[in-house]
Amino acid sequence: MLHISKLKHYFIVSLALGGLLISCREDMQVVSPPTAIQSTTIRSSARVAAVALTEGFEVGATSPKTAYDVAPTGSSSGDNVTLQAKSWNLYDAVIGNLAADKKAGSWSARIRNTGKITMLFNQTTGISTVTVKHATYGTDVASTWGLFYSTNSGSTWTQSGSTLTTTATLQTATFTINLTGTVRLEIRKLSGGTNRINIDDIVINDNAGTGGGGGITGKKFLFDATKYENAGSADWLIDADGTVSVPIYTGGTTVESSAQRIPTPSYTGITASTPETYWKGGMSAWAVELVKRGHLVETLPAGTAITYGNTSNPQDLSNYDVYMLIEPNRLFTAAEKTAIMNFVANGGGIMLIADHTAATTAGTDANGYNPSDRDGDGYDSPRVINDLMSNNGINNNNPFGFTVDYVDVDEQPTTKVYTGTNANAQKLLNGLAGAATKLAFYAGATATINTTANPNVQGLFWRMSGTVGASTQVMALLSTYGTGRIVFVGDSSPSDDGTGDTNDNLFNGWSGDAPSGFTSHPALHLNAALWLAKAQ
Repeated sequence: MLHISKLKHYFIVSLALGGLLISCREDMQVVSPPTAIQSTTIRSSARVAAVALTEGFEVGATSPKTAYDVAPTGSSSGDNVTLQAKSWNLYDAVIGNLAADKKAGSWSARIRNTGKITMLFNQTTGISTVTVKHATYGTDVASTWGLFYSTNSGSTWTQSGSTLTTTATLQTATFTINLTGTVRLEIRKLSGGTNRINIDDIVINDNAGTGGGGGITGKKFLFDATKYENAGSADWLIDADGTVSVPIYTGGTTVESSAQRIPTPSYTGITASTPETYWKGGMSAWAVELVKRGHLVETLPAGTAITYGNTSNPQDLSNYDVYMLIEPNRLFTAAEKTAIMNFVANGGGIMLIADHTAATTAGTDANGYNPSDRDGDGYDSPRVINDLMSNNGINNNNPFGFTVDYVDVDEQPTTKVYTGTNANAQKLLNGLAGAATKLAFYAGATATINTTANPNVQGLFWRMSGTVGASTQVMALLSTYGTGRIVFVGDSSPSDDGTGDTNDNLFNGWSGDAPSGFTSHPALHLNAALWLAKAQ
């Protein structure tokens, strides 16, 4: 039986976009067994930063400041604006969204002459580190700027670190302050005259281990958004406050939600009763639940490098416990595959979620849908995942012990679940988040496992037409590689919470089937995440 909401979803999209694939599917593949690990980088324990404040200048439809100092024009005192209920002063600075503004989302601050951006409030739990994105505006020549801090509510200021020079590319600068007590910040443009600079994504980490609201002392989860996880009618993001043009299957582009590194509002506002709509994304329910359990979630935004062992990259994989790959739509580069494989081999966890597909991406699949190549580049998530594990240059011989099948299946639901004594499997099926006894697919892909390639691969769910313990028709599984862990689920529908980009057709597979006793998706996915992070 085809899930009615998903059928309706396909019908609407096929009419509107001429067959653009929109269903959510994931799958898996067989990859070669763990041979010698080609890595000299030893993965350290994830460094947990208590994020006290983030400011990405995402102000919505209109900017609160579009002219340089209008109270009055040229006022030496600048103008005060309210951002996320906090007051800032912008002197010779605006918040812009022009094509020439360098920005991580839809908006960024723009400063000219010797302008500055000043916090009019104190961070009361101190500041350990600060990161700031910066670049020259448009084709303006380089200018210099600096970060200053005050411990007496703005009476006097001290520069942190050295003066920085902007370039044409948006880059991240990191400052180590390590002050306790009350601190506020100011960003000053120091040279360059009328040449302008853009400032974006100010992230302040506190120095009390609390993040200003209870803090995060657990594991760190990084959700990927670099591989068009937002293409078409998909929205496999945890939070997205900006917009971006994304290629689509039928040609051309559409405007989609764009994820930023730090979800907003701050995770420090999440309590036991916070709804998943606190953040805007199809994966927000999963992320919010992880935060409720004391863990930290971030996004790897589009355009951010995927590295392992690069200490200059604040989002290097070595800083995280688990890398979440939910329907990646673009192939990883050779360097990215090396980074991912070494991350897992040296102790990292990786969640792989795929979607339905067909023997080729040129035609329709068994159910008459277009394969899940949402961005039209000839690759969908099953092919991206298979390529990662069979063409990575480190171990191309089924290192994880499974491969993604190029199929499209529906199963609402399966109750064919592993009941053996494998200790890892029992943690996923009967772990801290509860029992996972059923799994529904709404157009997804299965996997084939190969215990000869990797004896640690273990199936968790099989199709009703399959056999528990068989190597085929596997809907979800786990594996290990080196000292790292892998979980695969062949469809994104189970983790889709039905919210996100208002332009997308999303359906609640996370908990929407619960009233009828159909699924136990939150338990499976939360247990999987905790097992991957070695938190259970």
